[in-house]
Amino acid sequence: MLTGHTWDWQDTSPPRHAWRDTIIYEAHVRGLTIHPSSGVRNPGQYRGIIEKIPYFQALGVTALELMPVQSFDRSGNGRRNPQTGEELQNYWGYNPIALFAPMADYAGDVPPGDEAASFKLMVRELHRAGIEVILDVVFNHTAEGNENGPTYSFRGLDNAIYYMLGSRGEYLDYTGCGNTLNCNHPVVRSMIVDCLRHWVIHYHVDGFRFDLASVLGRDEEGRLLPNPPLLEQIAEDPILRDVKLIAEAWDAGGAFQVGSFPGQRWAEWNCHFRDHVRRFWRGDAGMTGAFASRLSGSSDLYQHGGESPVNSVNFITSHDGFTLNDLVSYSRKNNEANGEDNRDGTDQNYSENNGCEGPSTDPEVEAARLRQIKNMLATLLLSRGIPMLLGGDEFRRTQLGNNNAYCQDNETSWYDWTLAERNSGLLRFVRRVVALRKAHPVLRSEHFYSPSELTWFGRDGGLPAWQGSENRLGCMVEAGDGHLCLLFNATRDICRFVLPRGANGEWTVLLDTSMEAPDDAPETGPAVPGGGADGLLLNSRSLVVLESR
Repeated sequence: MLTGHTWDWQDTSPPRHAWRDTIIYEAHVRGLTIHPSSGVRNPGQYRGIIEKIPYFQALGVTALELMPVQSFDRSGNGRRNPQTGEELQNYWGYNPIALFAPMADYAGDVPPGDEAASFKLMVRELHRAGIEVILDVVFNHTAEGNENGPTYSFRGLDNAIYYMLGSRGEYLDYTGCGNTLNCNHPVVRSMIVDCLRHWVIHYHVDGFRFDLASVLGRDEEGRLLPNPPLLEQIAEDPILRDVKLIAEAWDAGGAFQVGSFPGQRWAEWNCHFRDHVRRFWRGDAGMTGAFASRLSGSSDLYQHGGESPVNSVNFITSHDGFTLNDLVSYSRKNNEANGEDNRDGTDQNYSENNGCEGPSTDPEVEAARLRQIKNMLATLLLSRGIPMLLGGDEFRRTQLGNNNAYCQDNETSWYDWTLAERNSGLLRFVRRVVALRKAHPVLRSEHFYSPSELTWFGRDGGLPAWQGSENRLGCMVEAGDGHLCLLFNATRDICRFVLPRGANGEWTVLLDTSMEAPDDAPETGPAVPGGGADGLLLNSRSLVVLESR
């Protein structure tokens, strides 16, 4: 629908943070503020996000990555929650019907035609606060589904052009959603690029995360192309040249392109980072070398192609899987409420319940869980690459073990803001680690470490044990006029680390995940001598950061 509305951007402009300075916060527009505890006047709406801007600023994130806001079909698949009888909805939004239009339901009670203004208001105020807006976009399939699905648009316009079809006219499905857009057909390619331009020109968005992006590199018969025309056109388009491009570099047809997605402009969700960091802190044998590679920017994945650490979006959790709290509280998924007999959702979670399955009031269990949460969040924020936080992980948001909550438009998925008060110590810790990252450019450089910048060592000061079950290592990093020392102990034993001498023979503790708040990230930490045989005792399953100037 065309309207005569104009929009006053009030001299705001996109923040355009460099990739190296970017910290992403993944969130769902409705889920972020719809819970009664959110305290906003416009719950579940674009305007509700505006009311949370002070929170995002205090946390220190630089970009919101919003789950789908392109208008989508919220209706479910006919299933009901077997526990409550509730009709299940398409909550996440990966079922688009109008790619050029913002989701009207998130605009609240506004006159018809004003939905776009609500979205623009959100973008304008986020930009005023220095926060970028990245949209999670779906160009791999539509809500028209398979041969038995509804006809909304492309099927009626020209089915054979817009969708990949087999020899008998059946839909080829590389998405797990019933159909696959024929992305590299000239007509479809032009539509997708025009759509991206539309969101940049008219809505001032700063970037896009492409769902199942490997589909964008397939030809009309589903074969992966070495130089997909669509991806090249997006990367070279003058209107899109300054926007951030993020690929979920796989699809449901077996393509897996992490480390090899076509084009150097693209950052990629690095699932190797997710899995290797989880497995290291869980204590899996043989993970020390892989953990070190992820911490230092994943050069094994990106250096050979002339890329850099900022081609890697590092994450521990995302919307697709356990929340971080649930990762350390459940050994098995708990998806019965989805109505699929717990068959949906991955079983490869690398999770651990730390003493009992699900919620616990045992102080030892809770202390172990909190320490592991801090270990993984600190690892994420200390690693080279682009860190992405799943919204709510900083205050232990839980989905009660559901690792595929795509259909749960209820308290399973909604952000319970009382948890931010109950876990204020963790929230403070995350803010402090974000500030630490920002204060030390060496941690967020867009280049891989040189041998003179980074030195790895084992607990005895010698070379680390890269293989086996040692799961303990340290590194010293040149940081301007001083050094940082990062120590990792993923075992269940206390161990002593012999420390390097450092810049002046003495170290100051910046972080210690084994301590309770506020001593886990002290304003002024204790001093520790370097270079001696006494070293530093590291508690079990803990991470320590030291600084020497």
